[in-house]
Amino acid sequence: MAVSIDQKPLYTTLPIGQQIIFSVSEPTIVATRYKVKFIAEIHVSNNPITLSNNSALIGTFKTTPNNAGVGIFDFRSVIETFVKPDNEPSFYSTYKGIPKSISTFPLHLIDKFSLSDNSIKYFAIQFKIEFAVTADGAVLAPGDTDLATGISNTQNADNSDQYTMFNGVLQYDDVLTKSLFGNNYGYNLDEFYLDDSNAKFLTNAPTTQYARLEDYGTFPFLNYHPTLSDDVNWITIQYYNAAGGGIGSDNVLNQTATGGSSVTAGGTAMTSNKELSYFGAFPANLQNWSANFAAAVVNVTPLAYYTVQAKNPALSQLYTVKILCPNLKGYEAIRLTWLNQWGTWDYYTFNMKSTKSVSTNRTSYTQLGGTWNESTFKISDYKGGKKNFRVNSTEKITLNTDFVTEAEGVWFEQLVNSTEVYVLEGYQTDPSISALNTYAQPTTITNSSYTRKTIANDRLMQYTFEIEKSKMKRTQAV
Repeated sequence: MAVSIDQKPLYTTLPIGQQIIFSVSEPTIVATRYKVKFIAEIHVSNNPITLSNNSALIGTFKTTPNNAGVGIFDFRSVIETFVKPDNEPSFYSTYKGIPKSISTFPLHLIDKFSLSDNSIKYFAIQFKIEFAVTADGAVLAPGDTDLATGISNTQNADNSDQYTMFNGVLQYDDVLTKSLFGNNYGYNLDEFYLDDSNAKFLTNAPTTQYARLEDYGTFPFLNYHPTLSDDVNWITIQYYNAAGGGIGSDNVLNQTATGGSSVTAGGTAMTSNKELSYFGAFPANLQNWSANFAAAVVNVTPLAYYTVQAKNPALSQLYTVKILCPNLKGYEAIRLTWLNQWGTWDYYTFNMKSTKSVSTNRTSYTQLGGTWNESTFKISDYKGGKKNFRVNSTEKITLNTDFVTEAEGVWFEQLVNSTEVYVLEGYQTDPSISALNTYAQPTTITNSSYTRKTIANDRLMQYTFEIEKSKMKRTQAV
């Protein structure tokens, strides 16, 4: 006899921000033994070969059978801590040709590809059972024998499937799919598996975006298909002038030499970091390496927009990046990036009016005048009176979008609700380590509410966001 898995996630790739429900049973043991508990041993790893090893065991958990004799587990709170956002690129990525191995820079600055080092992992669970033979007997762990009766706990373990978890989150209104036969349910990620020209990169961002020549950013994508042999062999970029005429192109192979990796179906013979990748898709990323991009910018009919598509051949929708010109009124453009629903990064450049202010909080004291602790008393004009010994200053910025679509308005809700938001500080000319602490400035959205606008109600739609930089300005110690 063995513990039986009666309910499990319907799909083997899971956004980790949801209930991860398993139910198990062993009717005979529950009915005839005492002090019964179901045991779950959770294994987490980035390598499927080591997933079953003791080194991958991250915890053992127990639950008592409910009134139906079933043990129900929700593993979200346990395993979600093993994934986190990718803030830096993987080992083979480069910035202005300088590899990560000898420099440090944010993920947003990558030349071409980066793997995911943090936001995706494998997990598997082994279920066992413990019990006592008599009401006052000792609890028998798997393999133990009751000395009084000679009865052993010989119940076989039941192993779950191998699952891939990533740092996404489901909302309560996201549609779940239930199996036709059984009680398994889950969220279908089909739209994000790159297998035809309708598939999406791992983002809810619109397929048309706007960026300045000095703007960095990435497009994230699932780099495998759970059942098919499709994977992203290369990314194609097509450059166009304002009339729609082609003025060049680039094909970037997804391989180790470019910071990426081409993989096989179902995650075989690979590590989890290869299953989610990023491509440096915005103008500043491209101009760091592409001669064709540079030529298109200075063409007789210069670059107006370009398209980005995953290929093997066509495996994704066509994404368009339109070149955003400086605002004619001279407004300073401010670019934000934020952690989206799927645990990757979205971007938007606010090209309209913005206002900056500094909020200051001071703590003061009254200083004695003169030299009271020296051999003689001396009056000093710089001593005495009220002084500040602590000054905390915080920069606040009010941002305004251009006119946007209803779809963009829905997308902006993820910005408001994001736990990580950064101001990106413009084009970096120095590929040194200094980019790490100067480029991505942490900030928080301070809007207390967000009203979704519609064409019917509002006609022309613009949004205003208020942000506050997270790091206070420093002052000298007193």
